[in-house]
Amino acid sequence: MTEQKKLVYIVEDEIKLARLLEDYLIAAGYLTQSFHDGQLAFNAIKQNTPDLVLLDLMLPSMDGISIARETRLFSNVPIIMVTAKVEEVDRLLGLELGADDYVCKPFSPKEIVARVKAIFRRVEMMNAPIAPAGTEKVSVDEQKMQVVINGTQLDLTTLEFQVFFSMFKEPGRIFSRQQLMDTIYSDHRVVSDRTIDSHVKKLRKKISVAFDTEEIIQSVYGAGYKYEPPAV
Repeated sequence: MTEQKKLVYIVEDEIKLARLLEDYLIAAGYLTQSFHDGQLAFNAIKQNTPDLVLLDLMLPSMDGISIARETRLFSNVPIIMVTAKVEEVDRLLGLELGADDYVCKPFSPKEIVARVKAIFRRVEMMNAPIAPAGTEKVSVDEQKMQVVINGTQLDLTTLEFQVFFSMFKEPGRIFSRQQLMDTIYSDHRVVSDRTIDSHVKKLRKKISVAFDTEEIIQSVYGAGYKYEPPAV
């Protein structure tokens, strides 16, 4: 049985760049559809959500930040932010809104293809069948980046998994925000403390859906966060 090709939306108002990305992604085996207007792109995402969105920040009608914010209200489709802005606030805001990755212009189309492939590998690993959680309340598969709580698999982004797994490996240890940032951002990019707070907030919300009787990711005032295993 032939595997269905993945559909990638290219939301980019530079027509030549959009066509170049189309050529590279099609050559890599993906289906593509390009949009040069933000509102039209968002309407298309609502009507027929693709497998991944390459999303420029600066767009006519509706900017990329607004598209990402509104999309996250109804979909977890992977989003790669593409931007000419390199200021920390743009990177921070994009990731806080749930972007899975970002690329700064100028970039190589080959780099975009590599990042698209990496995200699809992660999605496939997360969606692969997993062994029953048994009697454990919390089960983690590092290779597949999966967390199962009370038999429910959490739908975590790569960064959310890394935050959780860092603390999960050392129960009771207090991690400062800087320590967590160093763990999840191996390229040592400059980000704000608010980034970790945002990831933890979203992580707690997803955990509470499966397990709302205990707070297993706990705040330690003035120090950071820690993982406390649930009572047996």
